[in-house]
Amino acid sequence: MRGTLRPAPVRTATGADAEALYALSAPFMRSGALRPRTVADYRRPGERFLVVPGAGPGGGPDGSLDGCVALRALPAEPGHPAAGLLHNFCVREGRQGAGLGSRLLAALLAEAARCGLRTLVTASTGDGALFLRGGFREIPVALAPRGWAAGLDPSRGSRVFALALAEG
Repeated sequence: MRGTLRPAPVRTATGADAEALYALSAPFMRSGALRPRTVADYRRPGERFLVVPGAGPGGGPDGSLDGCVALRALPAEPGHPAAGLLHNFCVREGRQGAGLGSRLLAALLAEAARCGLRTLVTASTGDGALFLRGGFREIPVALAPRGWAAGLDPSRGSRVFALALAEG
């Protein structure tokens, strides 16, 4: 069909995407929805970012991104031997409500399963509706991996969500 835009694929970010990741995330950091990070943080090893290249005005060839989400394996703990952290989940204003968040979440869940993770945790200052629709359930902070939960800032009022990927 002529004039129909095909949705950009979700892909794994590279080090060359660090500045675009920062630019996409900056409005969310300013609003308090994301914790502050630097461009260097987006180059840190051990974090796997999945991104949707820009498709709107100014998107695509200029390297801009319309959405991103990160996955990091957490250190093993008793009760949490293969847990992963979903974080830095954002979709550019103007592209929200177009299904990008759902596509990113589905890609991240597949990646987490490929990595052998059994559970995912995340925290959100929002209502967590996308996580709940994706099968996550809200849990008390006390049930989350302690090493990660200890770094949560109670003043942010984050809600914690978890998803079992496999029986363990």
